[in-house]
Amino acid sequence: MDLNRDKGDEFVHETQNPESAAAWKKQLDEFAPGASDWVVQAVFGGTYQREGITLRDRQMLNIAVLAAMGSVEPQLTGHIKTAADLAGMSAEEVAECFVHLMPYIGVPKTLAAMHCMKATLEG
Repeated sequence: MDLNRDKGDEFVHETQNPESAAAWKKQLDEFAPGASDWVVQAVFGGTYQREGITLRDRQMLNIAVLAAMGSVEPQLTGHIKTAADLAGMSAEEVAECFVHLMPYIGVPKTLAAMHCMKATLEG
């Protein structure tokens, strides 16, 4: 039994719907078999399980980085949903994260992030 795998599977089950989890796993494994196993074990069963910062803080970091990267709308949408549904962030707090980032990442990326936020939280 792999504890990281079990914790990772549990985290994925708690934070993602089965369809979206299956989609990203299939996409990763299509050309790199086993890549999704690494994500489940190392990221969701490892990094996310570390003490020191809360799930709320992790999600705030994730949405900030993804907004700064741009062109990662599916991932940004998923992390906004987790931030709101599981980590207790309000729509106002998510929006304020993006406003705070605006001078650093620019208006176009901020607008794209807010579009994801609106679609996720109002949809």
